[in-house]
Amino acid sequence: MAAGKNRIFTLEEARALIPLIRERTRQALEQIGQLEMPDEDEEPSAEERQAYEARSRQILLQWAHEIERLGIEVKGPWLIDFDSGGGYYCWRWPEESLEFFHGYDEGFSGRMRLQ
Repeated sequence: MAAGKNRIFTLEEARALIPLIRERTRQALEQIGQLEMPDEDEEPSAEERQAYEARSRQILLQWAHEIERLGIEVKGPWLIDFDSGGGYYCWRWPEESLEFFHGYDEGFSGRMRLQ
């Protein structure tokens, strides 16, 4: 999902962006939640399912584009990394704050809590 030029963040800079990122993520999830879902009592048609998935994908891609414009790397749905110059500060929804770090090679599974 990379599009923009990434930048190096201090921990303070990255943490200062979390309220904005949380709000934008909440809004995107709310938009997806408000999409017209096919009736649960009936099997949705292929067209209904495709329309829902396409609109959900569009909302996710818009979210990713907005995050990347800030110089942040989007690693997956609602999962982002701030490049620290020595690894990544890592955040994912619904975490309240930025509390994890991982090296360039470890990825999400190698996250360690910041001290």
